[in-house]
Amino acid sequence: MRRRIILLLAFPAMFIAGCAKDDSGESAVGANGKADRKLRIAVIPKGTTHEFWKSGEAGARKAGEELGVEIIWKGPQRESDRAGQLKVVENFITQSVDGIALAPLDEKALVRPVKEAAEAGIKVAVWDSGLDESVGDAIISFVATDNFHAGEECGRRLAGLMGGKGRVIMLRHAVGHASTTKRAEGFLSGIKKAAPDIELVSVDQRGGTSIDEAIKTSENLLNQFGENIQGVFTPNESTTQGMLRALDEAGLAGKVAFVGFDTNDALIDALKEKKIAALAVQDPFRMGYTAVKNIVAAINGEKFEAEVDTGAVLLDLDNIDSEKIRKLLRKPAD
Repeated sequence: MRRRIILLLAFPAMFIAGCAKDDSGESAVGANGKADRKLRIAVIPKGTTHEFWKSGEAGARKAGEELGVEIIWKGPQRESDRAGQLKVVENFITQSVDGIALAPLDEKALVRPVKEAAEAGIKVAVWDSGLDESVGDAIISFVATDNFHAGEECGRRLAGLMGGKGRVIMLRHAVGHASTTKRAEGFLSGIKKAAPDIELVSVDQRGGTSIDEAIKTSENLLNQFGENIQGVFTPNESTTQGMLRALDEAGLAGKVAFVGFDTNDALIDALKEKKIAALAVQDPFRMGYTAVKNIVAAINGEKFEAEVDTGAVLLDLDNIDSEKIRKLLRKPAD
C-alpha cells in the first residue's frame, strides 16, 4: 500500500515538472505540444547600413510590439556577403526560431537554407527581393514592390523628361539580386515603349553593392560617354548615391535627366537642388511590418495575403510635400 501512495504522489509532481519553466525563464512545451512563450521571429535584411533596411527593421519591430512577439534583427553588413547571410539563416534554423522574414541577397543561393528552414517547421516569409521558383512552397508569403512595374514607370518618366530623344546610360546593381534585376528589366521595357528613338548606350555595367564601387563604375561611364548623354537611371540606393557623386564631380549634375531608386537625406537634398529629377520611393517599413504579421498569422492558422505588393511612388518636386510622400519618408524612429 505504501508503494502505491508514493506513486500516486509522484504523478502530480511529474505533471507539474512538465509544465515548469525552462532555463530561459519561459514556459516549456506542455502536453498540447504548444509553447507558452513569446514567438521568436528572425528578420534578416540584405545589409544593415542603408536607410532602406533601417526602415524595414522599424516596421518589423512595430509588428512585433503589436503582436507580442520577439523580433531578432540580424544580417550581413555588406549586401555582397552571401556567405554571411547564409550563415545567419543557418544559425537561426539551429536556434529553432518560430519564423524567419528574409530579404535574400541572392535569388538562388538562399533557396537551400530556406527549404531547410521550412522542413524544420519554421515559417519563412520573403520580403523586398524574391527567390528562384525552385523554392516551391517553402515560403508562406512574398512581400515586396512590384519591381518590374516600378522600373517601367521610371523608364516612362525618363523618356518624358528627355522629350523622347537622346542617349541614356543605366547603371545596374549587382548579380543575383532579383529586385534590382527586375527594376532594370522594367526600365528597359518602359523606355523602349515610351520612346523607341532613345539610344541606350550602356545598360550592362554594374555598380556593385557599395557606394564606393558605384562611384568608380559611374566615373568610368561618364569618362567614356561624358557630355554625350542626356539621361541616367539607377535601380537602388547605393547606385543612385554613387552616380550622383560622379555626376557632381564631372560637373554634370542637374544637366542630365536623372531618375533613381530609393531615398536617403542626401538624395532628397539632391532632388530639391534639381540634381535628380525623380526617385522611386518604396515602403520598406510596410515590408518588414507585413512579413512579420504574415508569419505570425501562418503560425496561428489565420488567413493572410500570401503575395503583397507594397507599392512604389515616383517622388519629384511636385509631390514632395504630399501626405503620402511624408508617410513613405518617415524615419525609423517616427
